[in-house]
Amino acid sequence: MRVFLDSSGLAKRYIREPGSDAVQAILAEANEAAVSLIAPPEIVSALNRLRRQSALSDEQYVQAKGALFSDLEDMGVLNLTVQVVQSAIGLLERFPLRTLDALHVACALEWPADLFVTADRRQLAAAAASGLRTRKV
Repeated sequence: MRVFLDSSGLAKRYIREPGSDAVQAILAEANEAAVSLIAPPEIVSALNRLRRQSALSDEQYVQAKGALFSDLEDMGVLNLTVQVVQSAIGLLERFPLRTLDALHVACALEWPADLFVTADRRQLAAAAASGLRTRKV
């Protein structure tokens, strides 16, 4: 199974919260996993926000960031191509999405993913309406 995770889904692998166990199980079943090029900086941003809020220690931040980049070595990292950007624009015209959320869905459609994983309700609805099988975590 080819699994595409948006940033909110993949972040649950490094930030223990509801949905973390589901992400681990999904990745264990996947024979391919991918993220968009924008996922790593989005996740690092979330980790830094937690560190600034003292919800994550400096050591936990370094460990989580290291785990992220280790995982990325085994995942496909999809580029933002002209076709992906055009697809994202179409998604933005059809659905109430944020720009980066539309880019994640467009990357999953382009790849193509067998399963789209996210924690974002609006993104989930847009992905499903665009023909992707989805899972909310």
